[in-house]
Amino acid sequence: MIPVIVRPGDSPVILAQPHGGIWLPDTLLARLNDRGRTLSDTDWHIDQLYDGLLPAATIVRATFHRYVIDANRDPTGQSLYPGQNTTDLCPTTDFDGHPIWAEGQEPYEDEVVSRLARYHAPYHAALAAEVARVRDRHGVAILWDCHSIRSNIPFLFDGELPIFNIGTNSGATCAPLAQSLTVQICRESEASVAVNGRFKGGWTTRHYGRPEIGVHAIQMELAQRAYLTDEAPPWAYSDSVAGSVRPALAKILHALDETGRTGRLT
Repeated sequence: MIPVIVRPGDSPVILAQPHGGIWLPDTLLARLNDRGRTLSDTDWHIDQLYDGLLPAATIVRATFHRYVIDANRDPTGQSLYPGQNTTDLCPTTDFDGHPIWAEGQEPYEDEVVSRLARYHAPYHAALAAEVARVRDRHGVAILWDCHSIRSNIPFLFDGELPIFNIGTNSGATCAPLAQSLTVQICRESEASVAVNGRFKGGWTTRHYGRPEIGVHAIQMELAQRAYLTDEAPPWAYSDSVAGSVRPALAKILHALDETGRTGRLT
């Protein structure tokens, strides 16, 4: 199994997809409990949602499931949201706070180290290489971190999540223009929008976003009601439902592409 798939493009924009993979080795799948085997915390069909929106974009996609190891967590295990409920580098619970492993089958310390080397590190090596390549080509790289999540998860946040959740670590990970363009287009779509709310950007956004050296990173956490028929098994993708958000996402990506190509972010 190849842990990461890379499709290089000639745009300044890179689409990172750390949580769309559903592969687990059989040995790990057998250790999950019935709840864990539903894989409910997947960013379902995130590759399909973004397919064709910016054909020239580079895509870096993890093929492994986040229950193997979470490619959007700090490899040291440090929490991204101190004091708030979250999941670990190698999750032991789902987003509802319930155990996902059979009793006594939780990941052990040496196993976490192994998974870091086999999955997390190759994903980020590939992503870092593409960031460097794109920046060398254009003078800037714009990393768009593609995520989605169920709209209602009381363990993680109160109430219903807005459709568009934009994270830039309070403006630290990208130029103001990149954030303002994203926010403006989302608001023009008339869908609900949050900026640096519950989701301020995960480890990917915070680690790579260095606007002072020409690397701009934005996390988009999209509520799954925006493109699924139902936020429950079988997690079916709907072209008609997705049609309400894909135009806005395409407009954002093309706007970021244009700003990167014309040097407006430098």
